[in-house]
Amino acid sequence: MGVPADRVRKLIVDVLTAWGMDTDLAETTSHVMVDTDLAGIDSHGVSMLMTYERFREEGRIDVTARPTVVRENAASALVDAGGGIGHPASEFAMRTAIEKAKASAVGVVSVVNSHHFGAAGYYADLAAADGLVGLVTSSANLSCSPPTGSVVPRLATNPIAFAAPARRNPNFLLDIATTTAAVNKVKVYDYHRRPLPTGWVVDEQARPVTDAGDALRILREDDLGGLTPLGGTAEMSNHKGYGLSMLAHILGATLCGGTFPAIRERDDPSAPHNIGHFFLALNPEFFRAAGVFEDDLDDAIDLLHETPPLEKDSPVLVAGDPQARAREERARDGIPMPEPLVAQLRGVAERAGVGFAL
Repeated sequence: MGVPADRVRKLIVDVLTAWGMDTDLAETTSHVMVDTDLAGIDSHGVSMLMTYERFREEGRIDVTARPTVVRENAASALVDAGGGIGHPASEFAMRTAIEKAKASAVGVVSVVNSHHFGAAGYYADLAAADGLVGLVTSSANLSCSPPTGSVVPRLATNPIAFAAPARRNPNFLLDIATTTAAVNKVKVYDYHRRPLPTGWVVDEQARPVTDAGDALRILREDDLGGLTPLGGTAEMSNHKGYGLSMLAHILGATLCGGTFPAIRERDDPSAPHNIGHFFLALNPEFFRAAGVFEDDLDDAIDLLHETPPLEKDSPVLVAGDPQARAREERARDGIPMPEPLVAQLRGVAERAGVGFAL
């Protein structure tokens, strides 16, 4: 079923406010989540509501928390999310970085004591929408990926997002997990009862797992196996994904005092997740004349678009194109939702004591 974005937004706000979140924070969170669904990233939008419900019941998320600035100067700041859902703190952090970059060429803001913040690309694109370059990394709560040369999960999906403003084209927007796929993308495959691509997930003997339900069990419950680092196998250079995962964690969490999830799981599994995020905004106008950066980027994107494709009906795309296309389609046709997801969301609404807006 295709659901209009406004209905999805209302459902999220209704549930979050019923849980005790202030209305302004609930509206910010719903905007980020629905924008993510509109961009075609079904793994990080409204489908996360059940996870947030579980974290709240476990006492891991404080829905009443408001982000606070711990310290700051002209170019940087440290924000404490207070153990709350990551979206409000992250939007505040990137907008703070944007303000600083407009005044000082660069703005860098770290967020500590946070939780899942949705799609990293949403925040990077905030900078691009303001004419700035944006870079975002984050840690995560679940160790679900073995490092190269092992089947013991030690790493999280630790995303990296990068956005840059164009003029004629959609903004360049790269948003990737540092694993071959994200946990929540496996969840989406399970919703649709589709087999996983070979190489996303391996079992305790490093054999590929293609049943999405079995893969979710491995990721959430087992001590061996998991998502492969970006690249898939050692022969396909998954040491690069392993290294990028550590880069994202170091900037996102080590810098601000966030937790390495495998250490928390080993030493104190009931401890707060304490996810960390990193937001950087960079102003091209401090380096070049106004508008020249965008023009040069457009020239590069145009050249890539003009590259002869292998298949005539599958033109060469640039990062950001799929999201722009999805927004156009979903704004017209609604956000597609499989029945298993609709049923789960109905259950969340009933348990929160609110109407089912979908």
